[in-house]
Amino acid sequence: MPRLPRLATAATAAAALALLVSTAASAGEPTLSDPRIVAQFSLTARQTPENIALEPDGAANLTLSFARQVVRVDKHGSARLLSELPAVSNPQTPLFRSAVVMGIVRAHDGTLYVNYATGTSETGIWRIGPHGGTPVQIAQLPADSLPNGLALDEKLGVFYVADTARGLVWRVPLKGGTATIWAAGAALQPLTTGDGYRAGANGIKIHNGAVWVSNTDRQTLLRIPVRRDGGAGTIETRAAGLGYIDDFAFTGKDDTVLAALIREHEVALVRPNGTHVIVLTAPDGLSNPTAVAVFEKQNGKDGKDGKGATDGKDATEDKEGKEGKEKQKDPEKTVYVTSSSYFNARTNPNLLTARLGDGDEHKGEDGDGDGGKDKDKSKAKGQGPRQG
Repeated sequence: MPRLPRLATAATAAAALALLVSTAASAGEPTLSDPRIVAQFSLTARQTPENIALEPDGAANLTLSFARQVVRVDKHGSARLLSELPAVSNPQTPLFRSAVVMGIVRAHDGTLYVNYATGTSETGIWRIGPHGGTPVQIAQLPADSLPNGLALDEKLGVFYVADTARGLVWRVPLKGGTATIWAAGAALQPLTTGDGYRAGANGIKIHNGAVWVSNTDRQTLLRIPVRRDGGAGTIETRAAGLGYIDDFAFTGKDDTVLAALIREHEVALVRPNGTHVIVLTAPDGLSNPTAVAVFEKQNGKDGKDGKGATDGKDATEDKEGKEGKEKQKDPEKTVYVTSSSYFNARTNPNLLTARLGDGDEHKGEDGDGDGGKDKDKSKAKGQGPRQG
C-alpha cells in the first residue's frame, strides 16, 4: 500500500537485533525456483494488484486496488473481470484518498469476499458470487478505518479484518452484520510520526489456532491465539526487522512464512524461530510486492473441492512397497506473488509465480541445505523472470 519510506525506530532496531540471530539453513528448508511473470497489468489503467485468493484449480482471484476491480487469472495467464466495486464520490480513504479494494478471501462454495475502503459508509466487506457479478455490501466498517487484510474462519463463521489506519483487528460474522473490535494494542498500531503516513496492521491469516498479522510500520509479524471462547489471546511478536512487510502466506503446516516486503521489492522466507532470508528480489520480477499465496497440487492433480485432491492411495502404497528406495513424491507447490508497482511508475504491475520446494533436493554435500539453496536462488536471478 502507498506510503513513504521511513527509517526504523530505535525500538524496532533493538527488537530486530534481539530476534534476528544468524542461523544456518536447515535441511528441508523451503526453496523457491523458476520465477516467472504469468500476467501483466496496466499501471495507467490503475490495475494495481493488491491481494490474492486461489481457486482449487490454481486460478488466482486478484483485487486491483485503484481500479476497484476483482479479476480471475487462469493458469494460462488470461485475466477475466469478475466484478467492479461501485464508484464513490469524494472518497476520503485514509492513506490512499481514493476508493480502493483490498483484501480478498474465497469460501469453499466459491463465494468471494473483499474489503472495500472508501472513507464513506461504503467502507466494509462486500460479497461477490462464485462467477462474479454485482457486489453486495454485507458489513460496514467506520469511515476512518482502512480494512486491508481479510481472513475467513468458516468453522467459526467469522471474518477477521486488519485495519491499517486504526491499528486493530475487527471481527465480523460471516453472514454479515455488526463489526466488533477483536484485538487491539500497541503492537498492531502504526508508528506516530509527522510525515502523515501511518500503516499499522496489514496482512492477516488464520493458522494453527491463531490469527497472524503483519505490521508494516513496526516491521513485525505477530501471532494472536484464538481462545476457546473465541476471544483474542495475548499478542506475540514472532519476527521483527522485516522491512516494510505487507501480506504473507504460510508454506505448509509449520509456522514458516513467505512475506511480501513492499518497499524492498523482495519476498522473505521467515522461519519459525523469527529469522529470515530473502528468496525473491526485483531481478526476479518483483515491483512493490503486496501479497503472497501458496497453491498445493496433490500428487500431480489439481484440487477439486478447495482442499486439493485426496485420492491416489494405491499409488502411495505402490511407492512405499519398493523397499523404501523411492521416496513418495511430495505435493507440488506454487507460490503466487502480486506486484503493485505503487512506487515504481517505470514497471507495470504483474502476477508472478515460482516453484516452492522442500529443500531436500538442493542439499549441499555437507547435508545442511546451504549449497542447494544458494545455487537455486542465484540461478533464478541470473536468468531473470521468465515470461509465462
